[in-house]
Amino acid sequence: MTAATAALLVVAGTRAELAAALAPTRASGGPVVLVPTMGALHEGHATLVAEARERAGADGAVVVSVFVNPLQFAAGEDLDRYPRTLEADLEVCGAHGADVVFVPAVDEVYPGGDPQVTVHPGPLGGVLEGAARPTHFAGVLTVVAKLFGLVSPDAAIFGQKDYQQLALIHRMAADLCLGVEVVGAPTVREHDGLALSSRNRYLDPAQRRTATALSRALAAGSAAAQDGAEAVLAAAHVELAGPLAEGTLALDYLTVTDPDLGPAPDHGAARLLVAARVGTTRLLDNVPLDLSANLHEYLHQTQGAR
Repeated sequence: MTAATAALLVVAGTRAELAAALAPTRASGGPVVLVPTMGALHEGHATLVAEARERAGADGAVVVSVFVNPLQFAAGEDLDRYPRTLEADLEVCGAHGADVVFVPAVDEVYPGGDPQVTVHPGPLGGVLEGAARPTHFAGVLTVVAKLFGLVSPDAAIFGQKDYQQLALIHRMAADLCLGVEVVGAPTVREHDGLALSSRNRYLDPAQRRTATALSRALAAGSAAAQDGAEAVLAAAHVELAGPLAEGTLALDYLTVTDPDLGPAPDHGAARLLVAARVGTTRLLDNVPLDLSANLHEYLHQTQGAR
């Protein structure tokens, strides 16, 4: 980190240090915008920090939290090997407009051990990712709720790559009246289309080539949206057929939903989501769909049924 960046960026490790760092902004009435992360920051995170900076403006403060949350990892998952790259993370934060980086220890976030009261994700937490990782979203929502309480942000920025997580955080903020605007930022992709993820570093070159089938499947599905959800899935499956047959990719799910992750609509806005394993690495991706091209046919059919 350059000396200039180091001088401007406040690194807070405790609740007291965080409160002290934000005190001037609180006093002036400026907005506080939070970017929660688990570190190992990449260009996708950089765009979230930049978005937060724009929303906070000159009078506000941008807080980036870097915390690998043990509560969202089940036994046998990659908690211990999850990448920790704090010095590089501070560079990213400083270069893209963060004011404060909150880097708490586990006992600072969970004093006294695991919390006795957690946030239950409800029905949406039991499908898709929740079906594969039953305890995951309770851990995610609990730590996000705690960060909202510790930082008291006006807004919080999350990436759309983890779309189900984003939907659940939206729902939590609304249902619990947390008073935080939850903002979803578009997915950032690498040159080959692969969605940026901290877990991409686990892929060897051959696995990396296999993984690009996910973004190709999403692109193919999106291109078929005018023909409806079934056509979307069929087109996406064509792109996945080769890696699936070779055994280099294991598909967990490929599905079309409405924007709130309910059943796929006949027309209008929708979402195509995929999760798969390449080697031991589990990857997620999704894209928005517009099934509105089917609207004329849909209206014709419904009017004819009257």
